[in-house]
Amino acid sequence: MKRAERLEWWNIAFTISIVAVMGAVLGNSQTMKTAWVEDTLGLIPPAVFLVAIRFERRGADGGFPFGYARVHSLAFLIAAVALCGVGLFLLRDAISTLLTREHATVAGIDLFGREIWLGWLMIAAQTYAIIPPLIIGRLEQPLARRLQDEVLFTDSKMNKANWQTGAAGIVGIIGLGLGWWWADAAAAAFISLGIVADGWRALRVATAELVDGTPRALGCTGPDEEAGLLIRKLEAQYPGADIRLRETGRYIHAEVRGVTPDARQDLEALWPGDPKRSWRLAQLSFVPPDQEP
Repeated sequence: MKRAERLEWWNIAFTISIVAVMGAVLGNSQTMKTAWVEDTLGLIPPAVFLVAIRFERRGADGGFPFGYARVHSLAFLIAAVALCGVGLFLLRDAISTLLTREHATVAGIDLFGREIWLGWLMIAAQTYAIIPPLIIGRLEQPLARRLQDEVLFTDSKMNKANWQTGAAGIVGIIGLGLGWWWADAAAAAFISLGIVADGWRALRVATAELVDGTPRALGCTGPDEEAGLLIRKLEAQYPGADIRLRETGRYIHAEVRGVTPDARQDLEALWPGDPKRSWRLAQLSFVPPDQEP
């Protein structure tokens, strides 16, 4: 967790520098505008991750007797809504430009007494914008899986989208230089589609988590493999019982209905997967037959 926090602080620092560099050379390019907005959005996942971790460490208190584990789920929802909303806005903007056949231009600027095409500076800025997300995104993936952290995993996906945006942006700018008026808006639309797809996927998972849905696999809407193994193990140990699992942030809460436990349960021993990940099973509760609604 400490390593993930340090990485997210580096992520924020590099993202701020990228936003500043990109903002200095925006011009009239639709691709540059879309890429700049996406890079700015890239600040949301690491910021909400760091805030959520601070709350999660507080533990239970009088006002929140079950602790702050769900803050992680709320942070995930915030990141997902931001991705979806802004992605749809940028997609609408790009499609509108294509339909109205608006011709963007990239003018020349005076630099140290010489006039150069602004597109060269845009390409240089996009090239710089590719490098940090490519490295940080790859470093985040194994940490997200080890911590079962949806926000961190979403951030790694966001970084992947950012460096792909940089590559698409370079193509769009070169297209403008070659006189292809549609290349700029087409590249922006392609980038926007990626943002919307990532945001929609994250929104579905975040919503399911907040309404006590069955635990989902990290980064997708399918069932979690470890949760499936846990259900089968509990069903074998308590035949005929109704087994229910829900996810609270990175943790799993299990409920066995219609059974009275015959002995104290060892949560680590019950965990069916890697023993190093047994921390995911945070609670096991029982509802005896005579207490079922």
